[in-house]
Formats: sequence, C-alpha cells, structure tokens
Amino acid sequence: MSQNVEFDYSKLIGRIVEKLGTRKVYGELLGVSHTTLYDKLGNRTPFTQKEILKSAEILEIPHEQITQYFFTPKFGEIEQG
Repeated sequence: MSQNVEFDYSKLIGRIVEKLGTRKVYGELLGVSHTTLYDKLGNRTPFTQKEILKSAEILEIPHEQITQYFFTPKFGEIEQG
C-alpha cells in the first residue's frame, strides 16, 4: 500500500527566514542546489535523514522539535482512493 503524504514545511520555512534570511543561504549551508531545495520544500523529493539532522544543526532546532518542522502532515489535501 502506498500513501502520498505531503508535509507542511511552513514552520521550517519560517525558521529558515528567521535564522538565515533566505532559502538560498539555507540551501548553500545544507549543500543542495536551489532546484533540489525547491523540490524538497515542495514535497517532490523527501529530505534525507542526514539533511534533517544537518538542518537541525544549521537552524538550531532542538532534536525533540524536529517532528514539528519536518513531519507535520498537510491536512485537507489527502487524496481518496
């Protein structure tokens, strides 16, 4: 069984702007291209475990709060079928 779960990255994007100013700076520090970052934040490709841990370090996210930034599902957009 496959599920198309999309995550809400609005809190992550807010943290990026708060701590770094732009997504471009975040992508550079994370070591991914602009296109790759755009795909990740748009739910087209997933963040890897390494990228999540590195993001927590870059953005000073406590480990117990990682779920709030990376695993909050989008509601109201679940496909039936």
